[in-house]
This record gives sequence, structure tokens and C-alpha cells, in this order.
Amino acid sequence: MKTQVAIIGGGPAGLMLGHSLRAENIECVVLERASAGYVLGRIRAGVLEQRTTDLLRDLGLDERLRKEGIREDGFNLAEGNRMIRIDVADLTGKHTTVYGQTEITRDLMTAAPERGLEIFYEVSDVALHDIDSDAPFVTFHKNGTQHRVDCRFIAGCDGFHGAARRAMPLPPDQVFERRYPFGWLGILADVPPCHDEIVYANHSRGFALASKRSHTRSRYYIDIPLNQKIEDWGDERFWDELCLRLGRDLAASITRGPAIEKSIAPLRSFVCTAMRAGSLFLAGDAAHIVPPTGAKGLNLAASDVIYLARGLTSYFRYGEIDQLAAYPETALKRVWKASRFSASLTRLMHHFPGDTAFDRQMQRAELDYIAGSAAAQTAIAENYVGLPL
Repeated sequence: MKTQVAIIGGGPAGLMLGHSLRAENIECVVLERASAGYVLGRIRAGVLEQRTTDLLRDLGLDERLRKEGIREDGFNLAEGNRMIRIDVADLTGKHTTVYGQTEITRDLMTAAPERGLEIFYEVSDVALHDIDSDAPFVTFHKNGTQHRVDCRFIAGCDGFHGAARRAMPLPPDQVFERRYPFGWLGILADVPPCHDEIVYANHSRGFALASKRSHTRSRYYIDIPLNQKIEDWGDERFWDELCLRLGRDLAASITRGPAIEKSIAPLRSFVCTAMRAGSLFLAGDAAHIVPPTGAKGLNLAASDVIYLARGLTSYFRYGEIDQLAAYPETALKRVWKASRFSASLTRLMHHFPGDTAFDRQMQRAELDYIAGSAAAQTAIAENYVGLPL
């Protein structure tokens, strides 16, 4: 088959890019390794910057988001029983929206047939060929048969372990990575949230996060050492530890319930500055990963999509290559700033192995400073709500 853009990966980044291109009448196909059901079953973050909700609005795919999304005007940093509220709306004039990544994916998948976005699920052996030419192609197997997609460009939106990143030449000086010495153990439960806004908690026993997916569904996390397993954490042990770390006042508002989903997410900061090689472009987790602290992952993918779609539209509509050629440099400016914010918030709210009493006092001093400084809160709010494109 022939198309203009072959998109590898059918998660939110690949689907948002596909819809953005189809809105400009650019031909594209999406290739996804997993089944549609598996893609929908992934439990991921759900705090959206206005830039992301604006993208979905511009694509005409925000009907459910407008009805079901929950506006949040701020978030909280907690230490013990002290709560520092960052009033994002007052400090920036903007807000975030709680709307699960699963629901975004569902909306994008549901609208695909009527928008002419062709998606091939459950493909295997995806391979990229001739990416350094003007006529690259992709091969894959489906139902035991090999297929070939000839195209002008390939967009790799298939994540850190995907075929696109493996096909990208990666000089050592263009890969930056930090692996954190803990993971986030999270549960999803059909219980009302303990607070109206997200709470990041720094406790002597470790980190905790309280968030919501709806008025009746909550998402909670605690950090644990990397050598621990889900089997080590029964529901009651998790709830007991969460209550300790969130402090007395929030613990009194927690409703316990059975976990719908329980998982451990390792934390990593990763940036591949080689976001383009010839006719191949990377977007989303294929190019960069941030710790979940600060909820930047999905929103960075959305900004990549905006930049890349603009460049591809300029090329196919006007024959201009400059905007597309500038994509890596343009996208990376936002990637590095978001990576800095996520890493710094992670450092502030977690205890690292080897931390000394001095390090702990520095955390407390930083939180004290934030609590009493409008300038510090404004800087945090600006980064949390999303820096300008």
C-alpha cells in the first residue's frame, strides 16, 4: 500500500498525529503492535494541559472531554500535615483538566473510521527501511502475511522500546538518561478521592500521591524500592502506608476499596536529541520520557504532535521543508524545560538512597521557601500548567 505518512504506534501520540494529518487531508496509516483492547486497557495519567485540550478541541474530538473532564485550578505539595497549595488559575490564568488517557484513546479510536484514519492493530515484525531516502517504506506482518507501506515520511510514536527508536541512529552524545532508584506503586480504585485536587506528599517514610480520575474513582501512588514486587503489597498494606504518608488530615478522608488495577512504574528521565534521521521523525515516548511527577508525559507527546503536524502540513501543502526540518530543535526546547521541571519536582518530593540529614533539611527549606514566596509558586504554576509552544 502507499500513503504519505506511515505512523508507527497507535497510542495517544500516534492517534493524535493521525487525526491531525487527516484534518489536513494528508494520507496516513497507523501501525500498532497490540490489540485495540490492550491499547484501551492501558492505565496511564490523566492531567491535561490546556494546550492538549485545545488540540482535541481543534480536532473536534473533545465532546466527551467537555462533559466529563474535571477542571482543576491548582494542586498541592504536602509535608507531614502541612499543605502548600499552588493556585495555578490565580497565578497563570490557566487550569488543567482531569481526563484519563484511556478516555482520550477511546475518543481517538472511535472517531478514526469516520475521519478516514486507517489503523492496523496486532501487527508484528515492524521494520523501517531506507529512512535516509525520500522513499522510505515499512514492512510488517499481520495474520501471517507480510505487508509493505511505501510513504514519504515515517513518524515513530511507538514508545521507548519500539521499532522506530531502534531504527534511529543514536550517537552516544545524543542520548541523555537518568534512572531513578525507586518506582511508583499505584492502584486505581472505585472510591471517591480524598481531596479535590492532586496532592504530592513528602513524608519521612517516602513519597505519596493522591489524585482522581472522576468523582468516584481515585488513583493513588507510593514510591517503593525497585527490588520490591506487587506481590509484596496487598491492598491493606498499601492503604495503611498511603495513610501514613499523606498525613493525618488527608488520611481521615480516604475511602478504602479493592484495587481495580495495581502496577509498579519505574521512573526514568530520558531524552533522545536525535528526533529526526532522514525521513524518520520521533515523537512522544520514543524520543523522551519524564518521571510522572508533574504529569508531563502525555502533554509533551501532544506538543510534539502539534509541531510535527505543522511541519508535515507545510511540506505537503506548500512544498516547504523548513518547518519540518526545524522540528527537532523546536520540540526539544519544550522537552528539556519539561524534563527539568519533572526532575526537580521528583527530587523535591522524594527521598533518595544516600540522602543525608543535610539533604533532608534542604528539602524542608525549599518547601518553606515555596510556601512563603509568590514568585516561587508562580514559577511552579507556569511549568505545571504548561509552558507556551
